[in-house]
Amino acid sequence: MKLPVQLTIALACMASLASCYELNLNPHEEVSQQVFWQSEAQVKQGVMGVYDCMKRTGESDTPNAAYFGNYFLLDALSDIAIAKPFAALENGTSTDRTEAYLEKWKGMYDGIAIANHALQNIPGAGIDEANRNTYLAEVRFLRGLFYFHLLDFYGGVPIYDESWNLAEIYDKMLEPRSSEEQVRAFILADLDYAVRYLPYSWSAADYGRVTKAAAVALRGKVYLYAGEWEKAKADFQDLVDHNSTYGCALNPDYAGMFKPGTDANPEMILFISNSGGAGDSNDGMKMAFYHGNRSTYGSGWASSSLDPDFADTYEMKNGKPFNWNDYIPGYNEMKPAQKLKALSCQQKNGVVTAYPKYHRQIMKAYSDRDPRLNQTCITPYDSILGWNANKARMMEYVIFESAGPKATNGYVEQAVSRWYYFRKFVPEGDWDGAITDRNHTPVNFPLIRYADVLLMLAECYNELGDTGEAVKYINMVRARPSTNMPGLNSGPAWLEARSKEQVKERLMHERGVELAGEGIRYSDIRRWHVAEKLCNRTKKEIHGNKRQDTKFTQRDYLWPIPGTEIEMNNKLTQNTGW
Repeated sequence: MKLPVQLTIALACMASLASCYELNLNPHEEVSQQVFWQSEAQVKQGVMGVYDCMKRTGESDTPNAAYFGNYFLLDALSDIAIAKPFAALENGTSTDRTEAYLEKWKGMYDGIAIANHALQNIPGAGIDEANRNTYLAEVRFLRGLFYFHLLDFYGGVPIYDESWNLAEIYDKMLEPRSSEEQVRAFILADLDYAVRYLPYSWSAADYGRVTKAAAVALRGKVYLYAGEWEKAKADFQDLVDHNSTYGCALNPDYAGMFKPGTDANPEMILFISNSGGAGDSNDGMKMAFYHGNRSTYGSGWASSSLDPDFADTYEMKNGKPFNWNDYIPGYNEMKPAQKLKALSCQQKNGVVTAYPKYHRQIMKAYSDRDPRLNQTCITPYDSILGWNANKARMMEYVIFESAGPKATNGYVEQAVSRWYYFRKFVPEGDWDGAITDRNHTPVNFPLIRYADVLLMLAECYNELGDTGEAVKYINMVRARPSTNMPGLNSGPAWLEARSKEQVKERLMHERGVELAGEGIRYSDIRRWHVAEKLCNRTKKEIHGNKRQDTKFTQRDYLWPIPGTEIEMNNKLTQNTGW
């Protein structure tokens, strides 16, 4: 489904908020019900504008995980990925004035404002009841999604519904924070409405619009985050037990979900619809730009890369823990410079003259692993179809001890740092012309996949004391044909997981390797209250050289209410520790 960025109605007449409470309203921006919201075509266009809020990013090219349109970068704030632009959020130096905290606040309330404007006007648009209820359900779903994101990051926040007419009273929007319970109840009311009125499916022309399955899945997730395990289980179990009715299933090919052509993919329960190409069809997200590398189409920045320590947690194909010493004798005990030497090629003028002594063992250390490792990132001495001199070219990921390999020589280009560059969402060549701009990656971005639902259902069962059922659903994800990892409790001692604590550890690992690069981990480790354990450490390059120190304290489980918002509204209170 094409989601337009430019709306002829200037939909932002009620939405381009400088903050939640400050609005620039000029006469030419005011769109009354008399000149818009008069036909179903206009209603649909207005609703598409609410969808488009999910793709918003800042004006500059600086990567900022706070924007919903950069959701995939949130992993860099967790144990999964590395992204130096977010150093202030990672090293404990951020304050309530740090831009990221304000940008997320603004972005979510802008989306809420646009949603409320639509909810105010759809009822009077003169369309039949069934279609009206469907449009209202879509918008209430999206408003619930935006509020859920606010609740996740800030806790209780002010609630503004469609009864607030921004054109008249925006300067009076000075409500105090509602409690977490009140915000959650508001979200659940929106999602209950969405579950009731959304369709099970859409025709091909409308792929990407939210479905009943998306509403049930998000409602289950809201319950899950609140620790209401029985209610969450009921929603997730409903999706699993009636998956054919809801149109949900695991996709056989893991890697295929992060390439073009997933509009009708049954695993993509909730996703942001992206397109590429020329002119108006360019309406995507910046995965190629920020996940891609210098050998990617358009020359990516590799702003985020898979954390090497996390990469080492990907199991062997038989489920055993990975150990570098099994491939390079004494590797774990080496100093970073020694590890780099062991991994590096000999080169002359930037061209490989000899591969490292352990070349075969290095490649085997990656090929022997859970296939999702090589499907998620580019590992040393593997290759990817890149782009150079305006044409597709295979790029080998080689490591030099000093100089950085160059794309012009057929290598994954890098400086002197050594990372696990992302493969997920990154173009292969130009995807046969599908991508023409690195800012618009034509790949649908998943927010909830069926695999995520299975793992959340497993978590519910584990928390309720039924470890057997929990393991069953974890194993369903591991058994995906392209993954084909052995099931837990299937024989070998290293696959044993019988206690609640053991299953929880396995679940945390499985969610990490299954959802890496999709922006979910940061929320997971905060709701599990393990972020202090996982994020107080030194992040390193592949060979162990220091990249940056990261710090996470009790205050960081919730972001601060932006200081500028408190200045404008003295009824707002600050989160603990800020």
